[in-house]
Amino acid sequence: MTVRWGKCLNFRYCKDARDKQNIPIPMGAPFVCPECFGPLMDENTIVPREAPDARSKKSPHTLLAALAVLLLLAAVAVFARWNMQHTANAATTKTILRLAGSNTIGDTLGPSLAEAFLKDQGATNVRILPGANPLEKIVEGVLPGDSKASSITIAAHGSATAFTALAENSCDIGMASRKIKLDEASRLTSLGNMSSVTNEHILGLDGIAVIVNAANSANQLDKNKIMRIFTGEISDWSQVGASKGAIKVYTRNDNSGTYDTFKTLVLGGKPLAAGTQRIEDSIALSDAVAGDPNGIGFIGLPFIHSSKALAVSDKGTMALLPTRLTVGTEDYLLSRRLYLYTPANPINKYTRQFIEFAISSKGQEVVAATGFVAQNVTQVAQTAPADAPPEYKSLTRDANRLSLNFRFAPNQLELDNKAKVDMDRVVSLIADLNIPEDKIMLFGFSDSTGDYDSNLVLSLSRAQVVERQLILRGLKPSIVHGFGSNLAVASNDSDEGQARNRRVEVWIRR
Repeated sequence: MTVRWGKCLNFRYCKDARDKQNIPIPMGAPFVCPECFGPLMDENTIVPREAPDARSKKSPHTLLAALAVLLLLAAVAVFARWNMQHTANAATTKTILRLAGSNTIGDTLGPSLAEAFLKDQGATNVRILPGANPLEKIVEGVLPGDSKASSITIAAHGSATAFTALAENSCDIGMASRKIKLDEASRLTSLGNMSSVTNEHILGLDGIAVIVNAANSANQLDKNKIMRIFTGEISDWSQVGASKGAIKVYTRNDNSGTYDTFKTLVLGGKPLAAGTQRIEDSIALSDAVAGDPNGIGFIGLPFIHSSKALAVSDKGTMALLPTRLTVGTEDYLLSRRLYLYTPANPINKYTRQFIEFAISSKGQEVVAATGFVAQNVTQVAQTAPADAPPEYKSLTRDANRLSLNFRFAPNQLELDNKAKVDMDRVVSLIADLNIPEDKIMLFGFSDSTGDYDSNLVLSLSRAQVVERQLILRGLKPSIVHGFGSNLAVASNDSDEGQARNRRVEVWIRR
């Protein structure tokens, strides 16, 4: 066998280089060091000798250049080793599931869910690995009966990319921190009705927190002032009662579902202020605001970090901070749902299995552990607001509220997709805690459209819709009451606010 002889120059990282080994490489094989994968110097290369006086007169620039070459060779060697190892890993790993879309979900929640899912499937050696860039991750593990690892890939470049990837069949599950738009759904009709419960899955809840520097004296803002700040109409903190300083606005980029939701709920179609800093990554945005005494931004709950969240109010509503209760009941004005979108009849068997795991009690524990609001139902002690109707105060005085509200499909008396799944969660809680059915109370609410008496009837009708579903599941609530347009949680001046006010609360008497 014909060979070429070489020497490795990667003295820092390679033992063969330090030992000055002559390394034989078969002809035709890559001429790299088998120890560190760095390039070899051919032993047949003639290196001219310098005269003694020439060596003594060698300039510092020549020495620096030589050092730079050695450092470059070392860097090339390290990269070559990583590349060959990465290629080897890829060759021994099979991709079983591909997720794409929201950075809010994909940064931590998506990888954590994938890790928990593989472990739930019985996989061993489960680990989360970096992808090609900071917005991509790979979760791998060895499933039972397999000899090589299986991987779940996660590309988190923004909610809009979820629907592009589904259309291109480059992902199995689309992650979105906003609801799919009509034009996006129209391009995916081959996958089914993307707004139906078979295609649209609620992963968890999040509150878009309006954040400022921890030292900022502002503690709450109404939605109108927030809009005017982010559009540049208000440009100094002194205009909203805080210490003087030119406001610096930070937002996510256009692909972000967080930005899209904020634009819909707050900006009302108005453009952002001139000089707004656009940032793709949630953590980077939060860090930027935390480090800027005059900064303001908005971010998902788990990314508040060292910043301070402001309480948010609207016309006729109390200022609320984004908490597990206010977000879980969706009473917080900037609460939102996190979605997973799939084909109605996925070919990949792991797609349905992953969705079932994600919305299960185990999956929801992962949602909570990563800082979002899970959909596992709990009882919460809550005091009725001061402006609540006397009967509401009386009924809730010795009762706990469940950590959700039932809401309805647009302009219908039909429960929405989340409520349909939540119904079984409520029944499971009542069964697990052995709560007598005579302690269950349902309170319906309406928006303010129409006259007072009509709204009382509508609010009662909504409570009765929930009552019928509970009866079908073997539970008969003791009290079913409508309170009309009282206790609005959002302004009735918008369709979104009206939809938020049309709800049914569930209370359990102690």
